[in-house]
Amino acid sequence: MEVLATLLVAAMVVIGSGFTLIAALGLIRLPDVFTRMHAASKAGTLGSGVLLIALGIHAGDNGTLTRALAGVVFFMLTAPISAHLLAKASYATGYRMSDASVVDEMPDGPEKKVAGE
Repeated sequence: MEVLATLLVAAMVVIGSGFTLIAALGLIRLPDVFTRMHAASKAGTLGSGVLLIALGIHAGDNGTLTRALAGVVFFMLTAPISAHLLAKASYATGYRMSDASVVDEMPDGPEKKVAGE
């Protein structure tokens, strides 16, 4: 059973590290703040979540596993919300989308909208 757990942890570390690497490459390669934020919030959250679960399994302690799962839930709840709010604030302060982007659904900006519309 211990060998199976070790193989599972090793596979999860490789998968989590792969997603974290993809997030880091997205931060370097993507053209604007919005797509970079998307890469960091999606792939980074998944990578760190898988790594935390691998840590919890490797520790072999129920307390550590419970804390790791709580950390994953915290990441899953906060990362998308914070990325959305940062993207909204970036757009409102003047950061514009890359020329390679296809659709800008807020061409007038959020500050132009009147309540009730």
